[in-house]
Amino acid sequence: MTNIAFNVIKVFSLAAISAAVAYLWAPLLANFLYKHKLWKTSARKKAISGEDAVIFNSLHKEKEVGTPRMGGLLIWVTVVAIIFASTFFGPFNFLSRSQTWLPLFTLVVASIVGLADDFLVVRGQGKYIGGGISFKKRLILVILIGLIGSLWFYQKLGWDVIFIPFIGDVSIGLWYIPLFIMVTVACWSGGIIDGLDGLAGGTFASIFGAFAIIAFSLGKIDLSAFCAVICGTLFAFLWFNIPPARFYMTETGILGLTTVLSVVAFLTDSVYVLPVIAGLLALEVLSVIIQLLSKKFRNKKVFLSTPIHHHFEAIGWPAYKVTMRAWIVGIVLAMAGVAIRLLR
Repeated sequence: MTNIAFNVIKVFSLAAISAAVAYLWAPLLANFLYKHKLWKTSARKKAISGEDAVIFNSLHKEKEVGTPRMGGLLIWVTVVAIIFASTFFGPFNFLSRSQTWLPLFTLVVASIVGLADDFLVVRGQGKYIGGGISFKKRLILVILIGLIGSLWFYQKLGWDVIFIPFIGDVSIGLWYIPLFIMVTVACWSGGIIDGLDGLAGGTFASIFGAFAIIAFSLGKIDLSAFCAVICGTLFAFLWFNIPPARFYMTETGILGLTTVLSVVAFLTDSVYVLPVIAGLLALEVLSVIIQLLSKKFRNKKVFLSTPIHHHFEAIGWPAYKVTMRAWIVGIVLAMAGVAIRLLR
C-alpha cells in the first residue's frame, strides 16, 4: 500500500470513527442536558443594538426556552477523546507538536470559556444580552487566545511570512502577531451564524472539510485528520440538531470552532482564501455591521432582522429553507476556496 493510499484511509477512517463515537454518546449528553434543564429561562428581549428584538422574538420566542444549550460538548469532547485515543494506535496517531498541538489547545481552551458562558446564560447571570460573559470580557479572552497562538507561530515555529495574491510570499515580521489576533477575532465574530437549527453545524462541516483537503494537499496529514475528525463530529451533531433540534451548539461549540479555524488557516497558509471558504461567516458579520451603521447614520434598517439568516426568515422563508440553502452556498464557497488555494 502506498503512503498516499494509507493517508487517505487514515483521514477518512478517523472522520468516520469520530462521527460514530459522537452519534453513540449524543443521547447520553441530551439526557443529561434535559435532566438538569440546561436551557435559557427566558427569551431574548434585546437586539445587539439595544432595541427590543420584536421580529426575532416573533420568530423564535418558543424555541429560546426549553431546548438545552451546550450541545457543542458533543463536538469538542469527541475530538479530544479521538485524538488521544489515536496515540495508542501507532500509524493512526495524529497528535503531533508541529501540526495539532496548537489547534487542540485552542479548541479546548476556547470551548471551556464558551462552556462557562453557557452556564451563566442558563443561570441568567452576567451583563450580556440574555446573560453570560460580557461582550468585552469575551473579546479580551479571544484576543488573549489569539495572542498565545500568534506567539507560538512567531517564536516557536519562526513563521512571519504570509501569501498575498498577485504578490507572493511576504515577510511581515512582528506584524504577524496583530494579523493573527485580528483574524482570530474576525473568525470568532462569525459565530453569530449559530441561530437556526442545523445552520452552524452544516456551515462548519463544509469549512473544516475544505481545510482537511487543503492540509492533505500540503502533506500535513495530522492536521488534515484533525479537520476531518471535527467534520465527522459535526455530521453527528447535525443528526441531532436538524429541526426540531435536540440541543443547540451555543458558545461551548461556537467559540472553539471559530478560534481553531483561524489557527488552521494559518497552519495551512490559507488566510487569503479564508473569506471565501468561510464566506457565510463573513456575510453574517457584514450584515450586522451594515445594519448598525445604517441605523446610526440613516436612522433606518437595511434588513428586517440581523444576522442575515433572520432577515430571510422575516421575509417568509421557512427556517429549513434558509438552512439548506445556506448549506448549498457554503459547500460551493468551500469548493471555490479549495480550488483557489490549490491553484497557487
